[in-house]
Amino acid sequence: MARLSPDIRQLSVGQLAARSAVAVSALHFYEAQGLVTSHRTEGNQRRYQRDMLRRVAFIRASQRVGIPLRTIKESLDRLGDGRTPTRADWARLSAAWRDDLDNRIAQLQRLRDSLTGCIGCGCLSLDRCQLANPGDVLGGDGPGPRNLPG
Repeated sequence: MARLSPDIRQLSVGQLAARSAVAVSALHFYEAQGLVTSHRTEGNQRRYQRDMLRRVAFIRASQRVGIPLRTIKESLDRLGDGRTPTRADWARLSAAWRDDLDNRIAQLQRLRDSLTGCIGCGCLSLDRCQLANPGDVLGGDGPGPRNLPG
């Protein structure tokens, strides 16, 4: 079996961006946030191990289902040794995220259902507005606007 040369096992930032369909700037951001790692060549160019492709795919899949980067980082940190998540890791982590996602979905559904009462309102200050003034709590402070920026 032929061995890969060290250059083939490592990817430049441009190669990682092309292979993962993630912008170079996003990869730099991920690195600054501690989500991915690289090392520098003698010419000060970033080089990523090939397993960063899977790690970036994990990050992107997690983001697509609404997981915040902070939570993704915490999950990756718990794997230890900067290792790349496996299929079993994804199953375990996604199961742990399920309750949070279900809660956020329910919250968005309540928000969506509240929008019906706002159609045609425009100002969001009516006593029946369920978004800006649920239960007309601001009406107890007297007439006029209450939440206008300073």
